[in-house]
Amino acid sequence: MKFISFRYAGKPRWGALKNDDAIVDLTEMGVGATLREAIAADRIGEAARLAGTGEALCRLEDVVLDSPLPDTGRILAVGANYSDHAAEMNRDVGGDPQFFIRLPSSVVPHGAAILKPSVSDHLDYEGELAIVIGKGGRHIAEADAMEHIAGYTIFNDGTVRDYQQVSLPVGKNFDASGSIGPWFVPAADISYPLTVETRVNGEVRQHNNTDNFTFGPARLIEYASRFVTLAPGDIIASGTPAGVGAKRKPPLWLKAGDVLEIEIGQIGTLRNEIANEPA
Repeated sequence: MKFISFRYAGKPRWGALKNDDAIVDLTEMGVGATLREAIAADRIGEAARLAGTGEALCRLEDVVLDSPLPDTGRILAVGANYSDHAAEMNRDVGGDPQFFIRLPSSVVPHGAAILKPSVSDHLDYEGELAIVIGKGGRHIAEADAMEHIAGYTIFNDGTVRDYQQVSLPVGKNFDASGSIGPWFVPAADISYPLTVETRVNGEVRQHNNTDNFTFGPARLIEYASRFVTLAPGDIIASGTPAGVGAKRKPPLWLKAGDVLEIEIGQIGTLRNEIANEPA
């Protein structure tokens, strides 16, 4: 089942895709006013049952998609979590995951424009699997961590590389420099490994699968919960494979008009066009 957040008739709503096209509106069905609320209440299974029998409100083409969890409070991202990417970036991963924070304002939904900053020509892509927390907690044991996953979506950890060289938080947090979506898929519908592929204008730039994680989802959750109390709807962007534009010869930076697609098996394809930041 694919769950989406969207705008219809000018109002924010959430629901489920039926037959990949029809939308069943779940906003007022008693399982939560938002997808995040439904996740927090552990009612995704009930939401799926309601969607299976519910009448369609509209078609996918009739709505504007929002981020799957527009009310998320926290995006935790992991650097160099594939060995091939760590090698191309000359990074020594060491014994623990390398986390940093992304602001929700730094990502846009599926179909929205990613903005190339006016102050830089070094906008890069990073296709990633995003883990959505279901059951929160602190000091979560690695053996129990998979039970804390509600589901998954797709993430582009868009990075302004020249600013990243000066400050990682700045390079990772330009407004509208990354993206997320198009939908949320419950963990019960996903089995590992998952293939991750990034394309720019149809050309494959990254291709790998989650068997090649340095740190798997359980380890990421265990480590993240050491320093923060995880909450339902929190997102962990799990790292990108090799093939980023910065390490191409010559470097291949994203520019206005480029079409970026990140496809992850069993989830779908996140698609965004690049545009110049308005003056």
